[in-house]
Amino acid sequence: MLIFFISITILILGYKFYGPFVEKQAGIDPTVATPQQRLDDGVDYVAISPAKAFLIQFLNIAGVGPIFGPILGAIYGPVALVWIVIGNVLGGAIHDYFSGVMSLKEDGKSLPEIAGHYYNVVFKGVMLVFTCMLLFFVGVVFIMSPAGLLSNLSYFEGTFLAGNSFWVLLILGYYFLATLLPIDKIITKLYPIFGLLMIVMTTLIAGALLLEAPHLPQVGDIFSYFDNHDHADLLTPNPDGAPIWPLLFLTITCGAISGFHSTQSPMIARCLTNEKYARPVFYGAMMCEGIVACVWALAGIAAFPGGYVELKAMLAQGGPGLVVNHIATGYLGVVGGVMAILAVAIFPITSGDTAFRSLRLTIMDAFNISQTTLHRLALSLPLLGIAYLMTFLDFALIWRYFAFSNMLLSTSVLWLATKYLFDRGTVHWVASVPAVIGTAITVSYIVTAPIGFNLSPEYSKPIGVVTAVVCFIALVMQHKKRPVMAQ
Repeated sequence: MLIFFISITILILGYKFYGPFVEKQAGIDPTVATPQQRLDDGVDYVAISPAKAFLIQFLNIAGVGPIFGPILGAIYGPVALVWIVIGNVLGGAIHDYFSGVMSLKEDGKSLPEIAGHYYNVVFKGVMLVFTCMLLFFVGVVFIMSPAGLLSNLSYFEGTFLAGNSFWVLLILGYYFLATLLPIDKIITKLYPIFGLLMIVMTTLIAGALLLEAPHLPQVGDIFSYFDNHDHADLLTPNPDGAPIWPLLFLTITCGAISGFHSTQSPMIARCLTNEKYARPVFYGAMMCEGIVACVWALAGIAAFPGGYVELKAMLAQGGPGLVVNHIATGYLGVVGGVMAILAVAIFPITSGDTAFRSLRLTIMDAFNISQTTLHRLALSLPLLGIAYLMTFLDFALIWRYFAFSNMLLSTSVLWLATKYLFDRGTVHWVASVPAVIGTAITVSYIVTAPIGFNLSPEYSKPIGVVTAVVCFIALVMQHKKRPVMAQ
């Protein structure tokens, strides 16, 4: 139990004390007009209260990410909680905060446009490709996963509702409306409610686990874990032999650090009415997602008396969705069953629709296309049409590319934030240190992954570290050639 409270406390302290230090480096100015105030268009630049903005951002970035990822990562044991907390405070919160701040400072533009401003057209093009790829994969994944769950519910057995195609088309229809319509027609009305539901669900699950779970991990379990494994190079980890470096860091992204979050930040940056709301909205939403991730990592560890073997068997039988249902119904009964359906069906939909909306914004920003109704319609229809065709592909294949592009984009955003701080002449290491670590992890993964070079795991760490150091040196050398911006 103590390890859980320590984890939550560190996340809260990170927001309370580290957050203001990071905010000082970002150059927040509450007196300047925000993009919303200067560019109000009634479609994307619409004023939203900070409380609503927080709940929408929280739900956009959360979905099922901080639920499914930590459940899968629970196979590694309590070390999963360590990664969530450290990754969140030093990486994820910084990533989310600066993606929002930079967009606020650049008229609410999408990240590829910001990358072109601070780096060059090549970096802009690379970020555009990976941003669009990630958003598209997220959208497709969050069509397939909720449709599969809903079509298999026992309530619908023997009816047309048991068909997967029906739910795919229904979800696509909703995505079309959410992508096309002004943000205040659907998103600002429904998302605060679902955001509150996510908070209530997490609180109830956490309380039930702390009161009823048969085995809660202890602080000593972490030390025992590393005592029993080759922690010198982090190449021998969970009972399946899957290495912590780099697989744990890609298994648990949402809650620790996720590139998808940066694609959502410009959408909310266009709606804030004061720069001072950036920390509670962007930094605060990520801190709260870290708490959600800690709860579900704890659930994955503590809710199975049989330990790793029992968790693994249930994952093999029905994936993390079945684990959610088992935990929610087992500890909360009927209420838990309803919440389980919300968690694995409705919550991913609330990330999928904003993924396609952000994809529309990103593409139209990149090609300087005005956001008229006709243009939004002309882009939304083919995007969702292609997404429909993608639903016929293997889900596991799409998920692998999603996981890799997610980490790659988060690392790119941290390098972008590093450049932003370099040019301001403020403390850059708040972004550059996690950028270096993220680069090492990303390169290590692609070196050894089957979708990459498929080399032996022993090559992953040295190649990843060397690449990260080279990138940092190159950035420092480039920075010396450019003047410092006025603060």
